Amino acid sequence: MPRGMRGNAAGEKAKDFKGTIKKLIKYMNAFKFHMLFVAVFAICGTVFNILGPKILGKATTEIFNGLVSKVSGGSGMDFGKIGQILLLTLGLYVISALCSFIQGIIMTGVSQKTTYRLRKEISEKINRMPMNYFDTKPVGEVLSRVTNDVDTLGQSLNQSATQLITSVTTLIGVLVMMLSISPLMTLVAVLILPISVILISFVMKHSQKYFRGQQQYLGNVNGQVEEIYSGHNIIKAFNKEEDVIGEFDAINGKLYDSAWKSQFFSGMMMPVMQFIGNLGYVAVAILGGFLAIRNAIEVGDIQSFIQYVRNFTQPIQQVAQVTNMLQLTAAASERVFEFLEEKEEDQTVPDPVSVEGLQGNVEFDHVHFGYNPDKIIINDFSAKVKEGQKIAIVGPTGAGKTTMIKLLMRFYDVNSGAIKIDGHDVRDFNRSELREMFGMVLQDTWLFHGSIMENIRYGKLDATDEEVIQAAKAAHVHRFVQTLPGGYNMELNEEASNVSQGQKQLLTIARAILADPKILILDEATSSVDTRTEVLIQKAMDNLMKGRTSFIIAHRLSTIRDADLILVMKDGDIVEQGTHEALLAKNGFYADLYNSQFESTDQTCA
Repeated sequence: MPRGMRGNAAGEKAKDFKGTIKKLIKYMNAFKFHMLFVAVFAICGTVFNILGPKILGKATTEIFNGLVSKVSGGSGMDFGKIGQILLLTLGLYVISALCSFIQGIIMTGVSQKTTYRLRKEISEKINRMPMNYFDTKPVGEVLSRVTNDVDTLGQSLNQSATQLITSVTTLIGVLVMMLSISPLMTLVAVLILPISVILISFVMKHSQKYFRGQQQYLGNVNGQVEEIYSGHNIIKAFNKEEDVIGEFDAINGKLYDSAWKSQFFSGMMMPVMQFIGNLGYVAVAILGGFLAIRNAIEVGDIQSFIQYVRNFTQPIQQVAQVTNMLQLTAAASERVFEFLEEKEEDQTVPDPVSVEGLQGNVEFDHVHFGYNPDKIIINDFSAKVKEGQKIAIVGPTGAGKTTMIKLLMRFYDVNSGAIKIDGHDVRDFNRSELREMFGMVLQDTWLFHGSIMENIRYGKLDATDEEVIQAAKAAHVHRFVQTLPGGYNMELNEEASNVSQGQKQLLTIARAILADPKILILDEATSSVDTRTEVLIQKAMDNLMKGRTSFIIAHRLSTIRDADLILVMKDGDIVEQGTHEALLAKNGFYADLYNSQFESTDQTCA
């Protein structure tokens, strides 16, 4: 993977926090009624929990008054009244716990439905993305957004949303209850707020870039691990273990640095806030004792107020933690939304041309194209292909052969000129319908985890087992499949490494045969098989290609001698075209290519 693709979050500035949170709130608008119930139950649970200390303080006052009365010769403590107060307090706490339990269930459902919806939309989005996005992005980076970022978003959302509601409600409720007991003591307790606000602001200012960097570098680490795992054999063969370990250590070190700093800012808040809270706790205890001696407040009120002070600092600490979680939520959701907002390729067109009844005549009409508009690599490419013809495209590496196929299937659109099928510009078709006309076998094979039968049937999902077997026979894959354990039911692993490269290529050819398309595209389709198998495949392909337009990209020119038309490309232009014999007779560029291959073979044999 090119190093330039891995990103450089270290120098990246923190992006729009408020804008991202607004997008997230708007995205969750579908769950607004659920969130309303979450807020109602969270507030109710918090309110009942706040009332507890005040009522419990009355029990303490009753006990204190009873002891004083006993000493003075009175009736002593009223255990019946104390019992009623304690039962009422217990009831309030039970209701509070029940409300918290219900809002927890609802919020968990909301967060999981949100992550489910995001994964679904990302999965659908991937199928609508233009090819150039995947040509410029590492696989691990995309996977990280689907897995790590969505998981992070779901977990932090579940915690931060409810905690924010309960913390704010607790803060307001406790403040009201404290004022009802003693405004003076409340003033002392509130003096800790400015210090807390300064600390929270400091954390919010400095932590966002580290949280975003953590998610960015996590994606980079995933990308490199995926790359190393996929190319493990090549790494071992070239003794590059130390190099890839060094590169991994460098990226992992950046992840460690950003993760350490983000977690440091997050972790240091709790002990600092607890220290500040304890200072307020001591000050209130001293002032409360003084006011009780002067009969300004009751003894039970001191107990209640001390509990409220503890509860007053706790939501401030929670708000500090929520701000950190919101930073993490914003960093993760920002990356997810960036992907969801990427420009899509147009899947449909107004009044599209139908593919029904098309024969497969193809025309390249003065095609110009460059992956970068400033660097055109296909210059004024023109050719006409009649239905049923077998067209070979040859030329040196980088001549533009595979690029022409990508343009034909609308993986990319031409910069100027046009590609037409039966006189209709390919841009006038819906992409999905256009691609139904093509069957493609690439040099790089792709098989998925599943049985051999399922992999071949991928070309035509409603095909019967007999149709699959017939396609396998046509591709000369049937015999070797029968020798495998399980035959057509043998499971291929994730990398399909339990069959050879040549066998993988045969399976992809069988899949194309089963699809029975109007136009065939073979991009170095026989490059990974031995010469004997290549001859068998050529015979099967000759039968398959009868009546179908076929494009064959080949480096081994011996495989395309019987092509109806050979297009010779050089530097994005067709420099020669004609049959094999005619081109050899010209003794031009094609003849040089053809003869050079046999000269290389003769020298090797010598």
